[in-house]
Amino acid sequence: MTGTERRHGLGPGGYCVCPKCGTRIPHRQGVRCEEERCPGCTARMLREGSRHHQLWLAKHREEGAGRPAEEVQT
Repeated sequence: MTGTERRHGLGPGGYCVCPKCGTRIPHRQGVRCEEERCPGCTARMLREGSRHHQLWLAKHREEGAGRPAEEVQT
C-alpha cells in the first residue's frame, strides 16, 4: 500500500464536485480536487466520495439545500 492509498484510497478516477453550485468534473490523476477551481463559479472543489464531501452532503441533507449536480466534460 502506498502513502497515497493510505491517505485517500479513492484511486485515480472519479469526480471533483463543487460544494457551491454542484458542478462535477472528472478528477485528474495527480491533482487534488481541492486545488481545482469550479469552471462555473470558481469555488474550490471537493473529491466525490471523500470525507469532506460526505460531511458536506450530510450538512445539506439536514438543511434541505440539495442541488442537482451538473456534469462538465473537459
